[in-house]
Amino acid sequence: MDKNLFLTKLQNELSSFENAISTNEKDWIIKGFIDIYKNIYTISIDTKIISKVLELLLFPLLQKFAKENNFELELSTQQNFYPDLTFIDKKDNTLFAVDIKTTYRLDDEKVNGMTLGAFTGYFRNRNSLKNIARQYNDYKGHFVLGIIYSQTEDVIDERKIYTLNDLHKIPSVIHNFKFFAQPKYKIATARPGSGNTKNIGSIVKIKDLVGGKGPFANLGEEIFDDYWMYYLTNDMAKTLEVERPYTNLKEYHEYKSKGLDILEKNKDRIFKEE
Repeated sequence: MDKNLFLTKLQNELSSFENAISTNEKDWIIKGFIDIYKNIYTISIDTKIISKVLELLLFPLLQKFAKENNFELELSTQQNFYPDLTFIDKKDNTLFAVDIKTTYRLDDEKVNGMTLGAFTGYFRNRNSLKNIARQYNDYKGHFVLGIIYSQTEDVIDERKIYTLNDLHKIPSVIHNFKFFAQPKYKIATARPGSGNTKNIGSIVKIKDLVGGKGPFANLGEEIFDDYWMYYLTNDMAKTLEVERPYTNLKEYHEYKSKGLDILEKNKDRIFKEE
């Protein structure tokens, strides 16, 4: 299957995903965790917990999507392996990588941002099987299934225990969902994600995430790959004992116009598997 057709099919399912996880009032259908005594404990707004529960809700829907479109669906076998989902076209064994990413609104226009996977390891060594389900080069397309949500403004009392009779009283910790699906390179920015991790950062404007209008969208996936495969953090440059060749797209274009001497001379060291 062509990767553009795969993307179109996935995008056509977004509204059904939204409807399946939210009420008519746009609240999250998940209210908390239940124990064997039927006590219900509210969920905190911890983003890691929310992300994991959202993934669990989506897996049956994505399995249904796979079956209806003649795909085999493989889930990531280990935590922190790329991608979350591998779709295999049963007709020609074409592979598509889909990562589920979640983020919350900061306001009506922007979100907190997401990380889009490593720019080292399997991203550079594309025949590597370290922390990845299949070789990166084996995938015909790399996509992000994104979920944007708003956090509740009400104070959640995590100490309170509810029963099934109280279900209607339990506030949803998140609401107002917006799903999107785009090729990874179209929503990537030219800066690493938050923290010291070697991850690719995402754009943060909601309309650009939904529309796939990041800085690499018009430049193309080849430029995105080249930019991030050779990107060096300060620490990486110090280890190689070279100056950082670029830190943004403007510097990247200037550097490319001068040649690739520094990077080519150190290619084996840059691409050495971590």
